[in-house]
Amino acid sequence: MKVLAFAASSSRQSINKTLVEYATSKIEQAEVEVLDLNDFEMPIYSIDREKESGIPELAQKFYDKIGEADAIVISFAEHNGSYTAAYKNIFDWTSRINMKVYQDTPMLLLATSPGPGGAQSVLNAAVNSAPYFAADVKAHLSVPSFFDNFDLETQQLTNAQLSEALNSALTQLTN
Repeated sequence: MKVLAFAASSSRQSINKTLVEYATSKIEQAEVEVLDLNDFEMPIYSIDREKESGIPELAQKFYDKIGEADAIVISFAEHNGSYTAAYKNIFDWTSRINMKVYQDTPMLLLATSPGPGGAQSVLNAAVNSAPYFAADVKAHLSVPSFFDNFDLETQQLTNAQLSEALNSALTQLTN
């Protein structure tokens, strides 16, 4: 099984990247590729820019990576209640190739934040919009108060209930 994973954030210290790496480390017998959105930085999308210069090669590369995957795990960072600008821009460019960005690939959607909301607003937006972009969301999970529920030293979820929920979500993704 080939799993594509990324944090929907461009932060080099992203707790969502920590979460997505932890989650995918628990998938047995899988080849996991963790993308860094910084490797897909493109000009801010606009219809005028698309008409003048076409779709950037990096958008096609991102789309192709999705198409090669058997499963996808994304952990969403939340900026002002919504997607990060980095993720939204990559998504906007990629959707110009094909609105079915996720190509019916099974997905696990995660989100976390330092606060008690656990980036639930952006996770809800992602889950609710997923069908429009051919995402086969098998499960989703918000991890609130990241630093209270995740031990950075041992790189593990410390909250038993969240750990069980993540294991269940991973089972739904891989079965």
